[in-house]
Amino acid sequence: MMARHFLRLADLSPEALRRIFARAAEHKADRRRGATRTTLAGKTLVLLFEKASTRTRVSFEAAMFQLGGHAIALPWAESQASRGEPLADTARVLSSYADGIVFRTYGEARLHELASAATIPVINALTDEGHPVQVLSDLFTLQERFGSLEGRKVAWIGDGASNMARSWAEAAALFGIELRLASPPGYRLPETLRGANVRLVATPEEAVQGADVVATDTWTSMGCEEEREERRRAFAGYTVDMELLAKAPATAIVMHCLPAVRGEEIAAEVIDAPQSVIFEQAENRLHVQKALLEHLLLA
Repeated sequence: MMARHFLRLADLSPEALRRIFARAAEHKADRRRGATRTTLAGKTLVLLFEKASTRTRVSFEAAMFQLGGHAIALPWAESQASRGEPLADTARVLSSYADGIVFRTYGEARLHELASAATIPVINALTDEGHPVQVLSDLFTLQERFGSLEGRKVAWIGDGASNMARSWAEAAALFGIELRLASPPGYRLPETLRGANVRLVATPEEAVQGADVVATDTWTSMGCEEEREERRRAFAGYTVDMELLAKAPATAIVMHCLPAVRGEEIAAEVIDAPQSVIFEQAENRLHVQKALLEHLLLA
C-alpha cells in the first residue's frame, strides 16, 4: 500500500480536514487542562529541513513528544543529502527507520522526489510553492473564531505569489472561502491558480471591505533576501496598519504566520491589537499538527 502523504491541502478531502480540526480542538482542550495522550507511543518522526524554522520545527517536535512519540530533527547541513546523496536514497533509508518524514525545502520538485521514494508518510513543511501545514492551522483558527469556513471572506495583503497566498487559494477552493488578493504588479497570484473563489483587487482598502480575515506575510520570503530593497519599494502602500484595519469590519481578525518584520508588512500595533489572533495561530500549529500526525501515522 502506498504511503499517504500531505504535500498540499487537497491531498485530504474537506471531510478529512474537518475531522482533523475536530481532533485538534480536543487536543487543545487537553492541553488547557493538563491532560496527556500517548496515541503516538513508539512512533518516530524525522524532520529534514533545508530552510530555517522556529514554529514548524518546534511544534512538530513538541507534538510528537506530547503524544508519546519521538522526533529527530536533522538539519540539512548535518545530513548526507547535503553532500550529494540522492533524495530518493535518503527517503528509502529514513523509511526503514521512522514512521514519518517532515520535509522543508525549496522547489516543490524536491519534495515530490523525496515523497515518491518514501514508503512512510511525508509532510510538506514548506516549499516555495506552498505552506499547507500553516494554512491548515489558519483554517482551524478561522473556524474557531467564526464557527464555519464556508463563505468567509479573507483579504490577503502583500505578496500574492508567495507560498502562503498559493495555499490560501487552494483552501478557498476546498471550503468555499472568498479570497481577495491585493498585490502590486509582478507579485500577483499566477493565473493558473486563480479559481472561482479567488479575486484580484486593485487596492488593500478594497480587499478589506467586509472581510472576516485580514492576512499578510513577510514581503521577503526565505531565498529572496537579495531582493529585499526591491521588494520594499514594490510593496510600499501594502502595510497592514491601524488605518487599513479601520476600513475592515470591527469583527475582522488579523493573521500573520510569523516571523514578522514589525513596521514593514504589518505595523507593530496591529500585531498586538485586540483583533490580532497571530499568536493563537502559532499555538494552534501544535494542536492541528498533533491531529494531522495521528491521521497520517495511525492509518
